[in-house]
Amino acid sequence: MMSLENPVHHMQNPVHEDSYNPLTPNEIHELFSLVLESEQQQQPSSNRSSSSSETNRSIYTAEERKHRRMASNRESARRSRRRKKTHVENITNEVNRLKIENRELKNMLCLLSHDCHLVQSDSDRLLSESIYLQHKLAGLHQILAYSTAQQLQY
Repeated sequence: MMSLENPVHHMQNPVHEDSYNPLTPNEIHELFSLVLESEQQQQPSSNRSSSSSETNRSIYTAEERKHRRMASNRESARRSRRRKKTHVENITNEVNRLKIENRELKNMLCLLSHDCHLVQSDSDRLLSESIYLQHKLAGLHQILAYSTAQQLQY
């Protein structure tokens, strides 16, 4: 049986040098650990406890994987929190921008309403003035017609 101290040094890298994504030494080490665990599970129970270093090695590797997984989860959670914080900041900025835009639109509406009221007042005043002038003109037409009729009689 081959020595289990450091299986990476006893075997050459099975991945070709020209391949796109070669395995790292840690990944190779993890693969060997999985193979060893599999072999240990297939052996009878009397042979399983024959080498305490093999057992310690697989426990250490499982523990190491657990720590790596926990570190990876922490980093993933950190990235998730950062994304959430950025998202909340973006939404907050958008809310503030929309509040400002809403305030500007309300101010513009108020100004336009005031202008509309002024124009309506001018329109009402001009309509009244027009009616008054039409009545005055109608009265002048009557006076002119009466005056013309009087002159024609003489």
